[in-house]
Amino acid sequence: MPAFTPRDARVPDVPNKAFAVIGMRRAGKTTFLWQVAQQRLSRGMPREHTLYFNFEDERLLDMRVQDLQLIVETYYQLYPQAREQTQTLFLLDEIQRVAGWETFARRLLDAENVALFLSGSSARMLAYELGTSMRGRALPIIIYPFSFREYLRHLGEEPDRPYSRLRKAERTALQSRLMQYLCEGGFPEAVGLELIDRRELLSSYVDGVILRDVVERYQVNNLNVLRRLVRQLLSNPGTPFSVNKFFNDLRSQGLSISKDTLHAMLGYVEDAFLVQSVPYFAYSHAQQRVHPRKVYPVDMGFIPFYAAPRPFPLGHALETCVYLHLLRRKFEVCYLRTPSGYEVDFAAQTPSGELQLIQVCVDPADKATYEREVRALLEASQQYPEATLHLITLETVPPLGTPEPVRSYSAVEWLLSETQ
Repeated sequence: MPAFTPRDARVPDVPNKAFAVIGMRRAGKTTFLWQVAQQRLSRGMPREHTLYFNFEDERLLDMRVQDLQLIVETYYQLYPQAREQTQTLFLLDEIQRVAGWETFARRLLDAENVALFLSGSSARMLAYELGTSMRGRALPIIIYPFSFREYLRHLGEEPDRPYSRLRKAERTALQSRLMQYLCEGGFPEAVGLELIDRRELLSSYVDGVILRDVVERYQVNNLNVLRRLVRQLLSNPGTPFSVNKFFNDLRSQGLSISKDTLHAMLGYVEDAFLVQSVPYFAYSHAQQRVHPRKVYPVDMGFIPFYAAPRPFPLGHALETCVYLHLLRRKFEVCYLRTPSGYEVDFAAQTPSGELQLIQVCVDPADKATYEREVRALLEASQQYPEATLHLITLETVPPLGTPEPVRSYSAVEWLLSETQ
């Protein structure tokens, strides 16, 4: 087995299902497949009962759905005893490159005794193919770039005790690592690289999404507008994005494209997991639709190379970090504005349905900023009295005078907590 950093993504405990491992390119999907294999082998599964097959091999580019059965038959010809004796593990990497793969996967589940894991770089594996052709037979496992805990684990520095039991020196070291994490991001290959090398690497990731996951998959022919759209989205993390405004900006520059095409492009970029959009929090779908969505990159590492102004926008990076952490914990995330116009960064519902209102504040020592963030939480709590109020800051010491309903956390403590 290749060496790898274990990920915290959880495999649902549901029998007779395929599992679709999805996420952006280079986030670690293939590594997670190896992790699944290693776990099965450690529980006694014979190595020959594990099949890993990568559809990005250039020799398979012309493969058609009717060819997929050859994989199954060839494997069982090599290991005929595996077909009758026990369950085998099939790991099919980047299978979305074969059109119509869903029907094959469903038949494989029905006809053979297999544990089936599929991977792909498109949310369409989650939304369309899995929801229609797979007919409820598959569950998603989303792989994001490293969380802060995984980042520390990758560096060999994951704490072995709760944050509250760490020594002051250990907390200071973690605070320093968090600042590094906010700048570098969590893509495994980018960790520890020099700035110039990290820029080249992450730029190549963006190009890969544009050319392979959008242009090649959806036959987009206006590459110039697509690149402008991607730059606009990555250069404004955490800010509302309006297709209408972007459309008007393009027209003023003499670029002709329809709004429908722009909406489609935005959907394609989200499908490829390069960005994620956050809707407005409202119980009415009509009210939700009249507000623009906020857009965040899938990793903070993109921010230094796209966002303006300089110096590094630490607040945007911390807000993005908090948002991605909420996604990893399966929260449903929105944002909201109070009647007075104050914005609450996140209105997040836990998997059990509890509502949390969360503000992210880099420097609570700035009195005006701190008061604005707290005021927004208190005013929003009048609309949603059932919600708990949370303030996340970079400071390790809680701000003095925080009103009683507001729970204050340092970002390090919150990101490493298993219960918040």
